[in-house]
Amino acid sequence: MPKVLRIINRLNLGGPTYNAAYLSRYLAPEFETMLVAGIKEDTEESSEYIVTEMGLKPVYIPEMRREINFKNDRIAYRKIVQLIKEFKPDIVHTHAAKAGTLGRLAASHMKVPVIIHTFHGHVFHSYFNPVKTQLFKYIERYLSSLSTRIIAISDIQKDELCLIHKVCKPSKTVVVPLGFDLSRFQFNQEEHRRNFRSEYFIEESTIAVCIIGRIVPVKNHELFIRAFANVKGQYKGKMVGIIVGDGEDRAKMELLAGELNLILSTPEKKIKGADLIFTSWIFDVERPLAGSDVVAMTSLNEGTPVSLIEAQAAGKPIVTTEVGGISNVILPGITALLSPSGDLNLFSENLKRLVEDASLRNSMKDKGWHFVRDKFHFERLVSDIKTLYGELLSEKR
Repeated sequence: MPKVLRIINRLNLGGPTYNAAYLSRYLAPEFETMLVAGIKEDTEESSEYIVTEMGLKPVYIPEMRREINFKNDRIAYRKIVQLIKEFKPDIVHTHAAKAGTLGRLAASHMKVPVIIHTFHGHVFHSYFNPVKTQLFKYIERYLSSLSTRIIAISDIQKDELCLIHKVCKPSKTVVVPLGFDLSRFQFNQEEHRRNFRSEYFIEESTIAVCIIGRIVPVKNHELFIRAFANVKGQYKGKMVGIIVGDGEDRAKMELLAGELNLILSTPEKKIKGADLIFTSWIFDVERPLAGSDVVAMTSLNEGTPVSLIEAQAAGKPIVTTEVGGISNVILPGITALLSPSGDLNLFSENLKRLVEDASLRNSMKDKGWHFVRDKFHFERLVSDIKTLYGELLSEKR
């Protein structure tokens, strides 16, 4: 039985954890997998419950953290080398940047037959200054030369990696979309909607617009809050904004909302009749999705945004910026309205259309579910990766 050493940056909420967990759990019995993970940041919410519910027991490397720290990174590298010595994997498959750097260097040093890296997103724009960004590109080009295959999670991401940023060769890069268990978003929606709205004092006649994700600069919550304020000032009915998530920019966003004269409800102080509700993290995200009427995304950069896949599984229309792999996970004009990154006017116009037009929202509902059900189920993901592993191992033999 071939062995796979799967290494992920950290178990924080998001698509990479689901991807690594489903592959670690469901590639058996054809492949034996050891899952290795770093430690999440203090400002991030843990996704350890996802792997626990699947019966997985990751090997943790406390020194493998998101930030660059040469002392910790050296220790983490040595630990990965030791794991390779003991486990003797046929494949090392890394997920996201830090795991991809340390894992591929260690796997190459130990002459592992097959080395694979999945880009769940990238940091080649909207994260760092030009000098630092260029340095990361040089590093990724070298790591790509050590890799047997690079996995992009969308066609658009592949084009960005290969043609725009030139960090890997098209001939070495394959597209394997993420996979999820989306059926839970179809069950008990009416009950979830009633309970969620009751908890946050939202009347059924109120249009609720929800954004889900880390409150950090790259997610650009400022655009969401300003657009929400614009539309609320024009809409004759009742509407409320819901921000599900938390992060380093939360205090800044609360301050901005106050400057725009929006009444806030926070986890520390829930207020009836609030314009904007900060919920912090909610694990059973099917509840806020059921309780919402529109789902928004305002990111400056995205790989494959899980929240938009889940929104369509829940039958919710989307208003989003068009960045990264977003247009690969929605049907433009059919399940989502798109605008250029940072375009407050057009984003506000699209949000206003969805808020005011119930028939447009309803027309998007079923189309979203049918689209993601066929494209993003985890059984398809597992099948794609099994095929890829088999082909690469046969080539090495």
